[in-house]
Amino acid sequence: MDPYKYRPSSTFNTPFWTTNSGTPVYNNDSALTIGSRGPILLEDYHLVEKIANFTRERTPERVVHARGASAKGFFEVTHDITHLTCADFLRGPGVQTPVIVRFSTVIHERGSPETIRDPRGFAVKFYTREGNFDLVGNNFPVFFIRDGMKFPDVIHAFKPNPKSHIQEYWRVLDFCSYLPESLHTFMFLFDDVGVPQDYRHMEGSSVNTYTLINKAGKVHYVKFHWKPTLGVKCLLEEEAIRVGGANHSHATQDLYDSIAAGNYPEWKLYIQTIDPDFEDRFDFDPLDGTKTWPEDLVPLQPVGRLVLNRNIDNFFAENEQLAFSPSLVVPGIYFSDDKVLQARIFAYGDTQRHRIGPNYLQLPVNAPKCAHHNNHYDGTMNFMHRDEEVDYFPSRYDTARHAEKFPIPPVNLIGRRDRRIIEKENNFKQPGDLYRTWAPDRQERFIRRWIGVLSDPKVTHEVRSIWISYLSQADRSLGQKVASHLNMRPSI
Repeated sequence: MDPYKYRPSSTFNTPFWTTNSGTPVYNNDSALTIGSRGPILLEDYHLVEKIANFTRERTPERVVHARGASAKGFFEVTHDITHLTCADFLRGPGVQTPVIVRFSTVIHERGSPETIRDPRGFAVKFYTREGNFDLVGNNFPVFFIRDGMKFPDVIHAFKPNPKSHIQEYWRVLDFCSYLPESLHTFMFLFDDVGVPQDYRHMEGSSVNTYTLINKAGKVHYVKFHWKPTLGVKCLLEEEAIRVGGANHSHATQDLYDSIAAGNYPEWKLYIQTIDPDFEDRFDFDPLDGTKTWPEDLVPLQPVGRLVLNRNIDNFFAENEQLAFSPSLVVPGIYFSDDKVLQARIFAYGDTQRHRIGPNYLQLPVNAPKCAHHNNHYDGTMNFMHRDEEVDYFPSRYDTARHAEKFPIPPVNLIGRRDRRIIEKENNFKQPGDLYRTWAPDRQERFIRRWIGVLSDPKVTHEVRSIWISYLSQADRSLGQKVASHLNMRPSI
């Protein structure tokens, strides 16, 4: 008998109600009681099963990126980059790879409005012929921290106050006052792009640095960038209040309705690459996730296009159970020594095993679409059918063998075991350069947002002075304007 023939499915229904085990239910309206009023009997298995399933029908909420929306589509290569990578799904123009994409806010809970000033997640799962590649990034090209040790702390600071359960920026400013490198990300968060109009008009970035490896083993550092063909559009404060007041799921609905109407959103994928042999020519560390790579020095190179042309079939199965991890790479793409990426390699898979279970990669939305084989089995919620008698390697009874060797970065590691900061911090040049590219009205809105958070009575004079110092080091006039509104003296 085929064990998969009778798997639970909406296409395999009986004309009558049953329990999970298939037993007919003749009354799905009333609990089993003594008399018409009760008490209810514990032996009412159907009631117990129904309630038990109901109370477990939500997985634990994501610690971050809990609020999100997903869609399916394809990625198509438009430009040849085989001189940079031997990745199979990038093997030549015209090659298409199915994908699923999840957009999200970062900090707040699953039911929060989509008009919150917050970074946005931009995660793409490529179902390649050589396994899944998860490109997990944000709409901002930089992040608040440069060392993964601080990741729990920065999220705790941005999360609601554990006492009041209200997000309070005095906590954010207090923590980040110890991290001058965070100013660069605040340049995006407090800029107009801090509230995207919707997901279709939003950029994406890998934030962290990966490596590309070609067939000859040559390595390049790489950052990935998604550019929407519709352009970038944002909501200013008054617009965000109006849109959010009318529909707290406006971005999810916009994505769903647009695809349903045939208006498929599209993004162009670009990369920036740096030869590691020449990284010393920059005045910053290219593996520092708080830095961008200036496009005049490291130009954007077109790679392909991403088109979302299908809505998901079930929100829970393909959005809530959809799981990403930067650890999922394919031959031709590898990690770098980016300290935040290195921490994410462990963190994401670990949280998915906690949130969904150790076999989360067996779920259809997460499972690879290529043939795969290993001896990982059993554990909670395993539903893989196995006929094998051999569950070890190697074996003369199992013909599975090692795959062909593929190149990874051939780095010789030499150094002292220690806990250290990177040497080229240069925390204020890029924030200042970015500020000076903005029009005066955009600068003024940015200043007003800083004044708003720094005016909180719980922000101490010390913390306020530190942030004015950081702003002044980025741009002297910026610091002076914020200081004058707060009746303070700017200092560097």
